[in-house]
Amino acid sequence: MSGAAGGRPSPQDVAELRQSVTGPVLEPGAVGYEAECATFNLVCPLRPAVVVGASREQDVVTAVRFAARHGLPVAVKTAAHQVVSPAEGGLLITTQRMKGMSVDAQHGTARVETGVRWSEVLPLAAEAGLAPVVGSAPEVGVVGYTLGGGQSPLLGRTHGYAADHVRRLNVVTADGEPRRVTPQSDPDLYWALLGGKGNFGVVTEIEFDVFPVTRFYGGGIYFAGEHLPQVLDAWRAWLPTVGEDMTSSLAVQRLPDLPELPDPLRGAFVIHLRIGYLGSAADGERLLEPLRASAPALIDLVGEKPFTAIAEIHMDPVDAMPYYDRSLGLAELSAKTAQTLVELTGPESGCTLVNVEIRALGGAFDREPEFLNSVPSRGLPYAMFGFAVGGPDQAEPLRAELARVFDGLAPWADERNLVNFLSPDEATDTEAVRELYGAQRYERLAALKRTYDPANLFRFNYNITPA
Repeated sequence: MSGAAGGRPSPQDVAELRQSVTGPVLEPGAVGYEAECATFNLVCPLRPAVVVGASREQDVVTAVRFAARHGLPVAVKTAAHQVVSPAEGGLLITTQRMKGMSVDAQHGTARVETGVRWSEVLPLAAEAGLAPVVGSAPEVGVVGYTLGGGQSPLLGRTHGYAADHVRRLNVVTADGEPRRVTPQSDPDLYWALLGGKGNFGVVTEIEFDVFPVTRFYGGGIYFAGEHLPQVLDAWRAWLPTVGEDMTSSLAVQRLPDLPELPDPLRGAFVIHLRIGYLGSAADGERLLEPLRASAPALIDLVGEKPFTAIAEIHMDPVDAMPYYDRSLGLAELSAKTAQTLVELTGPESGCTLVNVEIRALGGAFDREPEFLNSVPSRGLPYAMFGFAVGGPDQAEPLRAELARVFDGLAPWADERNLVNFLSPDEATDTEAVRELYGAQRYERLAALKRTYDPANLFRFNYNITPA
């Protein structure tokens, strides 16, 4: 290799890298660079010095060794829903070409490579009558979601986090070594990877449990925004009465005026109540009576559905857009918390946020799994997330509105939060990351970071600095 070790790679170095991987190697200005770096959040662009489009594990090994040799920090992108740094001056590994996957119906497991999205796993698992612990947005990547814990709006309260069901991870660590990690072979690295969100290497494949679930009763009920006080109160009173087979959340939404939205929702201020129930439709109907009685529905889309229709619970956006977001763990949803939420987001609030949601956790989310991991949100009763749509020219007012709402709920904040919900601002605040994990867990993660990534090669993330 020409070029000094630890120095910026020369054109010859990059040419040699291009020869040694099967996928594309791109630099700024090259045809395909912009598409390779595209992100879901348009205000979080990626601008790395070099992009390697990995199509197999050996490409990842080669890219990581190249980056380490030249002192280039490494970023990883699959579906790019959680980009927190532009990765300037670094090397970006894109994984969307790594699409291998299989389902083993006999053992109740699935195996996926790192480029696979949940939307690709769902139909394959369904053919075998099985379901994964998938989240609200099936277009996200399986691996990134799982490394941050992975909170399902349907299987979470019965099975816990997606991370709790991982059998094996194949990972390339900062030394460029491919490792096969199981809870038996490497309990410490296994613990750190699942919850540590990309700090410990590039995961190239995971194997995880899938469950014999084929259908659910659920979807969304939309109410006019003026009914927020009574719907919120009904939901609060209802939550302690339902079992772990019922998962729900409530969102205050100011929807855009888009032709794809049905008439009563287009450009409307609404409450979106989301329901995911594993019991029978008849039992579900009975359980939902108090919520349906709380206010007249604009549209009621709750019903019997195949598991593959899980996206219909939250109806998360699927197209890339510019937005700013905030999140918060909530320790309680008392009458005072609810009243404050109405004051901050309700009909008289002047709130401009597109979405402010509260997800009710509990159940298996609170239980430790058979094989321990570093997911820090066990015991957290509620998680909040909100976003405002607009580009960098509107950043100041949008951030201010997010701060008004989320800081207004600070009296009920919990130091715990869902790792995957951190906004770029929160994820790049070292103190916020330390607080999220808690002192003891963070210190253990930092010690393991020193072992597996002492130079902090993987730092364009929710970074845990080596101890």
